[in-house]
Amino acid sequence: MSDATFTFRGDEALKNAFAMAAKARDRTSAQLPRDFMREYMQQQQEAARHDDGFRRQVQAGLDSANAGRLLPAAAVETKFAARRAAPRRRLEKSK
Repeated sequence: MSDATFTFRGDEALKNAFAMAAKARDRTSAQLPRDFMREYMQQQQEAARHDDGFRRQVQAGLDSANAGRLLPAAAVETKFAARRAAPRRRLEKSK
């Protein structure tokens, strides 16, 4: 992999403070931006994977609904009422 150079303008005081902060962490002021860039790209890739998974789940739900595989509202409410009641029962038992 070939190296690329980034050049940008910044405040001299910020540059000096950044260099001192990097040195305090036993890093150079050139190493930290590379670390930040790697972390940022990893976060972006994780977010993209999450978004892709979420979109697939939404599409699966839409496909199911379009195929007529729906539950009556009363059935959904009954199911989730039971789910809400379970922690309440545990809370009451712990008192």
